[in-house]
Parts: sequence; structure tokens; C-alpha cells
Amino acid sequence: MFEFHQYLGFLMFLAILTIGFWLMIFLVGFVHYWAGGAIMELIKEIKQKKQAEKEALK
Repeated sequence: MFEFHQYLGFLMFLAILTIGFWLMIFLVGFVHYWAGGAIMELIKEIKQKKQAEKEALK
């Protein structure tokens, strides 16, 4: 049926596939977290700028 080196090759393929899958999930989550934080900071800066402009006009 299978020889030992074919079995090891199959296991290596599964290991690389699994590592790549979890790395992809980690990176997608990290990029989502990073982009969300950057957008929140941008919104805070815009709000502060508008508030400063309102106070300057008073």
C-alpha cells in the first residue's frame, strides 16, 4: 500500500497545510484588529479637531 517515506510525506503535507491555515486565520484576525484600531483613532482625531474648531470660534 504505502511505503514509510510516502506516509511521512503525507504527514508533512498535512502539517504544512495546517500551519498555513492557522497562520492565515491569525493574520486575518491581526489585520482586522489593527485596521479597526487605526480607524477608531482616526475618528477620535477628527472629533477632537472639530471640537477644537468649535471652541476656537466661541
